[in-house]
Amino acid sequence: MSARTDDEAARNAASSGVTPEAIKQKLVENLGATHVEIEDMSGGCGQMFEAVIVSPQFTKKTTLARHRLVNAALKEEIAAIHAWTPKCYTPEQWEEKKPQ
Repeated sequence: MSARTDDEAARNAASSGVTPEAIKQKLVENLGATHVEIEDMSGGCGQMFEAVIVSPQFTKKTTLARHRLVNAALKEEIAAIHAWTPKCYTPEQWEEKKPQ
């Protein structure tokens, strides 16, 4: 079942509790994220997200270890959505990579 309007999509996302704002808040609280960008790739229905996450907790961790930290912090949200693509950076890596 797909949302037919932006308003309906927003209501669907809000009723499932999975919104970009909720994801961002959890990442800030649980990982001490200093920068979070969440993009809803599903057209507003809250089923597919891409994220850029910057946290000092990622320092000296492999990509897999970083993803495991994120997935553990968002266990309930990830279970409720269709697709999740995180890109995890340390603050130093983000300074080098971020758009100027």
